[in-house]
Amino acid sequence: MATTLFSFLGRVPKDQNGYRTTRYDFGDGVLTGPVAFLGRPLTERISPNRLVIMGTSGSMWDHLFEVDDDFGDHYEDRRLELTEATENKAVEDRHLAPMEPLLAESIGCEVALRLIPYCRDESEQVEMLRLLSCHVAAGDHVHIDITHGFRTLPTLSVLAALYLRRVRGAEVAGIWYGFYDPDTKIAPVHDLRGLLHIADWLEALAIYDRTGDYGDAAEMIGPVGKLLRRAAFFERTSNPVKAREALTGWYQKVDRTPQDDPAAELFIDDLEQRVDWRRGADRGEWERRLARTYLEKSDYVRAAIYGREAIITANALRRKVDNANHEVRERLSEELRNGSNAFRRLSRLRNALAHGQRSQDPVVQRAMADESRLRNFLGDAFAELF
Repeated sequence: MATTLFSFLGRVPKDQNGYRTTRYDFGDGVLTGPVAFLGRPLTERISPNRLVIMGTSGSMWDHLFEVDDDFGDHYEDRRLELTEATENKAVEDRHLAPMEPLLAESIGCEVALRLIPYCRDESEQVEMLRLLSCHVAAGDHVHIDITHGFRTLPTLSVLAALYLRRVRGAEVAGIWYGFYDPDTKIAPVHDLRGLLHIADWLEALAIYDRTGDYGDAAEMIGPVGKLLRRAAFFERTSNPVKAREALTGWYQKVDRTPQDDPAAELFIDDLEQRVDWRRGADRGEWERRLARTYLEKSDYVRAAIYGREAIITANALRRKVDNANHEVRERLSEELRNGSNAFRRLSRLRNALAHGQRSQDPVVQRAMADESRLRNFLGDAFAELF
């Protein structure tokens, strides 16, 4: 498992004394010396196995070799050539490759100098992600320094972090940004990793909106989330009674969201709205709400299951018989099949979807041959039977 620091190299103002320097504040009371590139002091703090400096053809590449390190006369011509290319904003890979071992020896870790596009369109943005991924293996710890990148880079950095975490299996340990304060002439360094936590919440809610599964949201809220996970399990295994019991238990918890998680506070109302089916008056209403919810999410199997069960439950409640008794429900189901064409076909659809069987009913078979017809079939059945 390696630690990799990606540091983006931009171009700060330059005068006769060189590039403008800044003292950086990491919040521990110790300021860095005046430097033009945060990557150096950040490397000293993180001690990565690999430093990847990424910049465009116009970035201040020459600054990397203007420090006090003695690189020897052998490389002076190459350094001067790199300086000229930097001034002309025409740096190429051939200028950078020979200088990598010199910088690696000076810094004390593996160094890669990589040119990136200006990320002006989608193809260039994708290319930057590809270049990042080349230096990351599964399980690596990744830090990203966006201080000196172009102004679009903070947005791209979050996307890059999500990409490396999801596709490459990396752990993003920091997204660093040194914000220059012109009043103090000091740049406090902030870790923007909290943006990933917000993205995790967005993804968890998006997963629910697509699938109806709020198990991912449960992972976001710590130990009390076990009640949500339990509810999600029972809901997706067609047990609304147990699911509602767990949801109610979670909702009644004073600490149902972690107090030190501002993102949870931001999203909790949205999560509660998505499980609002639990407020129904009885099991029949819970099942009706779930049937319609899963139909909206194109989960036709669960929509058919919950829709059919909702009708049986409603009949049991109306007759004041035990709706939890299997034999009672089977008897009611048989009566409904004999007395309702819509229920009979909904039952056939449910069986065909649940068991992967071809229905002998031509109406059901036609519905299963096309998604829009299937959606309309279920919608019409619910409208007639509920």
